[in-house]
Amino acid sequence: MDAAREDPPAAAPHAAAPHPADPPPAAIREQPYGSWPSPIGAALAASLDGRPEYLGTIGAEVWWTEPRPAEGGRRTLVRRPADGGPPRPALPAPWNVRSAFTEYGGRPWAGTERPRGGPLLVFVHFADQRMYAYEPDAPGGPAPRPLTPPSPPGRPLRWADPVLRGGEAWCVLEEFTGPAPTDVRRVLAAVPLDGSAAEDRSRVRELTDDRHRFSTGPRLSPDGRHAVRLVWDHPRMPWDGTEAELSRITADGTLADPRTVLGGPDEAVAQADWAQDGTLLAVSDRSGWWNPYRVDPETGEAVNLCPREEEFGGALWRPGLNWLVPLPGAGTRTDGPAGGLVAVLHGLGSSVLGVLDPDTGDLVDAAGPWTAWQPTLAAHGDLVYGVAASPRTAYEVVELDTRTGHARVVGAQAPAPVDPAYYPEPQTRTFLGPDDREIHAHVYPPHHPARRAPADELPPYAVWAHGGPTEHVPPVLDLHIAYFTSRGIGVVEVNYGGSTGYGRAYRERLREQWGVVDVEDCAAVARALADEGTADPARLAIRGGSAGGWTAAASLASTSLYACAAIRYPVLDLRGFAEETHDLESRYVEGLAGPPQTLAVICRERSPVARADRITAPFVLLQGLDDAVCPPAQAERLLAALRGRSVPHAYLAFAGEGHGFRRAETMVRALEAELSLYAQVFGIERTDVPRLRLETA
Repeated sequence: MDAAREDPPAAAPHAAAPHPADPPPAAIREQPYGSWPSPIGAALAASLDGRPEYLGTIGAEVWWTEPRPAEGGRRTLVRRPADGGPPRPALPAPWNVRSAFTEYGGRPWAGTERPRGGPLLVFVHFADQRMYAYEPDAPGGPAPRPLTPPSPPGRPLRWADPVLRGGEAWCVLEEFTGPAPTDVRRVLAAVPLDGSAAEDRSRVRELTDDRHRFSTGPRLSPDGRHAVRLVWDHPRMPWDGTEAELSRITADGTLADPRTVLGGPDEAVAQADWAQDGTLLAVSDRSGWWNPYRVDPETGEAVNLCPREEEFGGALWRPGLNWLVPLPGAGTRTDGPAGGLVAVLHGLGSSVLGVLDPDTGDLVDAAGPWTAWQPTLAAHGDLVYGVAASPRTAYEVVELDTRTGHARVVGAQAPAPVDPAYYPEPQTRTFLGPDDREIHAHVYPPHHPARRAPADELPPYAVWAHGGPTEHVPPVLDLHIAYFTSRGIGVVEVNYGGSTGYGRAYRERLREQWGVVDVEDCAAVARALADEGTADPARLAIRGGSAGGWTAAASLASTSLYACAAIRYPVLDLRGFAEETHDLESRYVEGLAGPPQTLAVICRERSPVARADRITAPFVLLQGLDDAVCPPAQAERLLAALRGRSVPHAYLAFAGEGHGFRRAETMVRALEAELSLYAQVFGIERTDVPRLRLETA
């Protein structure tokens, strides 16, 4: 929530948030919470899941990737023409523009204008992880052609975060060197655009050595003489400490004399890019908050351009995210009012788009209904493009004209699939936890335009714990939430201690306290809602995926507060996670739970697998069988630990799904299973979803 605003007052007991489209009282029928009919079905929620990502401009055209849940969960490239015509998909099925770099991906494409023949693009195809060249306007519509070689058996090659330079694509390469998830090296590489490396790995030029474990792709200076990238090493995660490493580009196109110009073990640089005057623009948390800096590339002197206790950056889970983009002439003054300006994302808890004058520190926010912007920005001339959403609209591509201040939707806008009167209205609130620490959350009360519950009934609520855990959730339209609230089940999303969006001190509350602070914060919010009469204390559920699945399962093992849980692709065993997960997070538990020498003790004290004897509440466990981040072995160990105990539960495993569900049919099954669990446990009559079979053996 913006620091200049106050939290709205809590809803009165049993009251739904006011809605502009609510019908007159005479049209409202009384019906118990959880049993309300709703036009927001699981298939509808699944069909609109996902959002545009990885914006970029090629001349005056705007390109981005966009999800297709109904097409096996693939992502396509979408192109908005320079004449402002309607956006259109640029690649048909089965092309899937998505990198598997570090399992979470990264920017999978880049493009450039050419004097003739239209634009040239390079992109990563998910199925084989090869990089391809694509000329969408070439006569005859030729298919994309491969640029990188196939991966050797059992030793994947992965590419991400490319930029085009001359006849090459410079990017970051991830190459596996052995069978273990941690047998991997990462380097900057130059891939020839003529296709000569498509069958010959030796034609890929390595631009750096692999002395750094992790790297983003390069950003090239306007004069072509330098490149900057972000690097870090185990056991750090990128929000712990990263370094902006500057290298000289030699006459023969190699990188030389690398040196750190910003960052370090205790300073997280989230982004580094170039202003047109040759200085660096960076986002660093050296003040305790991610703020924008201008950096002298020669001396490393860094000047905070907008000192605020707000976040101008976030967790760098994938290379290619950006929270700022310089407009033409950034860092210098020109005759036009847009000269020297920088578009930035900033805020507390969620980001808004602003335009920063780096010479004065003045910051003007874009007008419009959007309350949250994703870390993907692009610019052309005086126009800035971003991906934004609001409590009434899903994520869409927005264009801001920095000369007029006018903002409009230019892509990914979908007509309201149902009457918006069925959408919930989030209440952004701050609760108090143990030791009076602040806990940020978004409360979504049950809402239906033509239903209300009996006056003596309190609504059931589901506490949602986000993944990461170094991440956060903003208050925006999510049909997965509306699926429950429109049926009379409230949802509260908790940005527990450890979340981004509230400064470094807030996110470091979770250091060595995973399974403690997150569990306590979710419980404190749930109890507060029950104590104030907003939620039924006997009908509380907890739900989470990935790290949130850990929090949900750990909550069942450490408290009797919740009547049931929905646990999705979770971490369940700390030691197993450290040994089995992918390289990026293989040392993550050291910051979350403690050093290796104490991990066995902490695992016994906190891991749901080790504390399975304390779990008595029913749950549904949802798992992708191709998950390399939280492998199915985690779920199987919990089920084995429960064998012989009469804990009602269901295990749904999905072939072809990895970490996070992408296929429409999977999301439908998962949502309906969760609703059926709530109906059975909360005593709600529902006949519109298949009954989830709960086992007790």
